[in-house]
Amino acid sequence: MTQQPASVAAPAAAKATQRCILPECGAVYGIRERIYVCPKCGGPLEIDCGGPGIHRADALRGAWEARGNSRDPRDISGVWRYRELLPFDEAAPFVTLFEGNTPIYEAPRSANYCGLEALRLKHQGCNPTGSFKDTGMCAAVTQALVLGAHTVVCASTGNTAASLAAYADRAGLQPAILLPRGQISAAKLAQSMDYGALVCEIDGNFDDCMRLIQELGEDPAIYVANSINPFRIEGQKTVAFEMMNQCNWKVPDHVVVPGGNMGNSSALGKGFEELRALGLIERLPKLSVIQAEGAAPLARLFASLAAAKTSTEMPLPEALESEAHPRTLATAIKIGAPVSWKKALRAVMRSGGKIISVTEQEIADAKAMIGRDGIGCEPASATTVAGIKKLVAAGHIRKGESIVAVLTGHVLKDPDYVSAYHRGTLALEGADGSGEPLRIAGAFRNAPQHVEASKSAIVKMLEQKR
Repeated sequence: MTQQPASVAAPAAAKATQRCILPECGAVYGIRERIYVCPKCGGPLEIDCGGPGIHRADALRGAWEARGNSRDPRDISGVWRYRELLPFDEAAPFVTLFEGNTPIYEAPRSANYCGLEALRLKHQGCNPTGSFKDTGMCAAVTQALVLGAHTVVCASTGNTAASLAAYADRAGLQPAILLPRGQISAAKLAQSMDYGALVCEIDGNFDDCMRLIQELGEDPAIYVANSINPFRIEGQKTVAFEMMNQCNWKVPDHVVVPGGNMGNSSALGKGFEELRALGLIERLPKLSVIQAEGAAPLARLFASLAAAKTSTEMPLPEALESEAHPRTLATAIKIGAPVSWKKALRAVMRSGGKIISVTEQEIADAKAMIGRDGIGCEPASATTVAGIKKLVAAGHIRKGESIVAVLTGHVLKDPDYVSAYHRGTLALEGADGSGEPLRIAGAFRNAPQHVEASKSAIVKMLEQKR
């Protein structure tokens, strides 16, 4: 029987609290209070786990790595393996589908495309439901069980819905999902239906669904699992821990992520901050967030801030001008009013990163290039490589620096996009369905070829392609 590694710290739940991130408020709440924003000021909440004693921090790394040989389901999970830094006690009814443990790939073609010597891609699309959402959802659904909820709900552009449906079912809870009708990849919708979720298609966009979710969260039987939920962020922050383990605890110069509702960048920022506070890393990687040009409210805000003021000392802006009608074919980040924008902006400013936007053409070609590396991803993920190319051209990223880009979803999340790109039919409809559509002329198209059913014709075609 495999010996279980000993815990190296007291359970975080014993000292964890929920805390408002706004310095002018800073209100503190109990870990079992069912809240999603600060009741006092309406600000974002985050979990303060307190962290294990610094004298034990050096033992954490060894314990986490030792768990790779364990048969305990918590140790097999790439989230629960790091439970000393999670706000749950040992008796928590943890929920897992063995999420995490996602690979980091070398991507030489993508690196060359961006003007880099090397580029690594951490593929969160290799999670159980095909996206990074699983790392946060296992923690959110576990907290739903702890609080005695019966139903778990979310607003979604597709990936959150699929993840919530799978994890709620696994926990024996009712999953319910609000989706913007006609704006979700058929593959993602199919996942939610197959997992047995109640799927409510809403006339409007994601932000309309999110407003309804916040109203539903007032019902004590219903638990909200969007990234406004600070427990979601706790699960997702473990991606930073796993990434550092895979990098042999050598901090990359840059980590680049897509920007939608901003939970992912918020979580990574929090994870790296905690590792630095524990002394497990000496510095933060520069965290950059990339949005699609037609759904880029935070990139616009970031650009409006004077360069001299984007520092750790700058107070967070009070408001974000939302995008009323976000437009992008990268549906996973088609969000005009990201709920976690303050956390994400804080993380980027503390690390010295950037928030920029990229065009539909840049996203599509970057996605095709990732495919040429034999990796593949959904459209929203490709914003990272598209953004890196722009940041290299602008001088923010230097050719020889180390970069890890996060891919958030699997290539099969949106196969229609892939087919349309390579067949030359990819296009973004005009605003409100009117006007001339924006057609994407793929630079790396690879359309199927009609070939005569003979050996000689096929050989001839092969020779032409060499």
